[in-house]
Amino acid sequence: MEAGFRIGQQIGEMLIEAGLVSQEQLKEALEKAPEEHLQVGEMLVSLGFATEENVYSALARQNDYRFFNNEQLLESKEDVVRMIPEEFALENTLIAAIREENVVWIAMEDPDDIIAIDNLQKIAPDDVTVEVGMAAPQGIRHAIDQLYVRIRKQRETKEVIGDLHFFAESDEGEEGLVDMTDTKAQEDAPIIKLVNMIIGEAMKERATDIHIEPKEHNVLVRYRIDGVLNAVMEPPKTAHNGIIARIKIISKLNIAEKRLPQDGRFTIRAKDREVDVRVSILPTINGEKVVMRLLDKGAFGFTLATLGFEDRQYKIFKRNIIKPYGMIIISGPTGSGKSTTLYASLREIMSEGDNITTVEDPVEYHLDGINQVQVKPRIGLTFSSSLRSILRQDPDRLLIGEIRDEETADIAVKFSLTGHLVFSTVHANDAPSTVTRLIDIGVPPFLAGSSLLLVMAQRLVRTICPHCKEKYIPKETELEYLDIPKDEWEAHEWMTGRGCVHCRNTGYHSRTGIFELLSVTPDIRRLIFENASQDEVRDMAIEQGMETLREHGLSKTKRGITTLAEILRVTTE
Repeated sequence: MEAGFRIGQQIGEMLIEAGLVSQEQLKEALEKAPEEHLQVGEMLVSLGFATEENVYSALARQNDYRFFNNEQLLESKEDVVRMIPEEFALENTLIAAIREENVVWIAMEDPDDIIAIDNLQKIAPDDVTVEVGMAAPQGIRHAIDQLYVRIRKQRETKEVIGDLHFFAESDEGEEGLVDMTDTKAQEDAPIIKLVNMIIGEAMKERATDIHIEPKEHNVLVRYRIDGVLNAVMEPPKTAHNGIIARIKIISKLNIAEKRLPQDGRFTIRAKDREVDVRVSILPTINGEKVVMRLLDKGAFGFTLATLGFEDRQYKIFKRNIIKPYGMIIISGPTGSGKSTTLYASLREIMSEGDNITTVEDPVEYHLDGINQVQVKPRIGLTFSSSLRSILRQDPDRLLIGEIRDEETADIAVKFSLTGHLVFSTVHANDAPSTVTRLIDIGVPPFLAGSSLLLVMAQRLVRTICPHCKEKYIPKETELEYLDIPKDEWEAHEWMTGRGCVHCRNTGYHSRTGIFELLSVTPDIRRLIFENASQDEVRDMAIEQGMETLREHGLSKTKRGITTLAEILRVTTE
């Protein structure tokens, strides 16, 4: 406590009268305060007998100052808070709390700070008078963190929204500009602003998906940030139909159809980026639910070295992607970073001497020097039809966005067996099950074994926020589920994120990959030829040194990169 007041016996008596501390607690604080060189109020807080808010409330009464509790500070209106610059508020531990006609009340840690009050008079608008009150410093700092972040977000979102241009794509693949600011009916303008704000804020928050979910009495809007859904707003139920109609207009979908699922897309072009938005509409018992997936089509900034590979994994992966022919398959669920790894691989090996072609749905990033084909099933441009044409384009390396059916798998295998290096993805749980998944799709075991070079499963885990990283003791349930021996966990300093304004109080910021690499050695190839089970393939791969997803994840927790909770969330034994 840095206030310029002497907190003595009288403060203790006031706290006793209010029933906040006992006589014995005050006596103990009075005895220990001189030893610790603390004032009595500070000692009461240090011993846990009173809260900082309790002490400062009594201090305000003692000195006849208006007191603002922590809850009142958080309820301060943003147009009042922004009267004081954030830097000045932080430096002097104060915040503009409330405006009453022409008077602005400033909550301060030290209302006797004459220099700060004098500067407040100069900073405040000319049409208001400054009055000062008191608040607990921790409450002031928390309110500053919460309210000024909200003010910055509003300002940034307005800047983003003002620079957005929406393009709807027709069945023929042509784009037409959709003016998001024009409306024939004036009463629809709030809905347009709301949809703009939802999309603009999602782009600013690094969201990959927007979920608009109708509930019984309201609408829930959630963003998927770093792989986890976060609730961000709850518009009234009356806005639901307008939001859905507006999104359907942008996506060129049937506004009248509310009984069947619909899929559409549109593109957002801002000053410094372009985002492709995939729209899925699904009827539910409470109304239509919308999920919009945001795919940033800007410059690709990843390299293999930044994806999260360990040194040994990096060497194995690099050794395989420079081979002249064969198949490299990456597996994992939607949103596990498969496409990012594939793009980084192409970027690593691309050269003027190679003809590299991709077939994707959608094209997520634009890479100079690579021929990228966007699949458009509505007009007959499918994976299989594109691949048949690419055969006549003399390719050296080929990326197939996803192997979904037997025809695509057959073409991919034949490509790899005729002198081409093929990259692709398959939806599977781990590396060994990817091999059996290919065979289930329709690839004969002898062709699968002959063509495969490397199978890699991957997941994305959230990384601990560097701003609020701290040590913690793992829960016993975490250790039991992960089967970590007691002597092993006691030998490490485990880390977690406390939660702060930089990470939306989640304790995490950004993501990194964990990987499971299955090199197709002669022994593995023999098992594939024999149509062995995935358990047999897994056992052989582990015997030959394969690190599983969970093992790689645990190695990252031991180095303080992610948490045990994250590994439990994305991996199984």
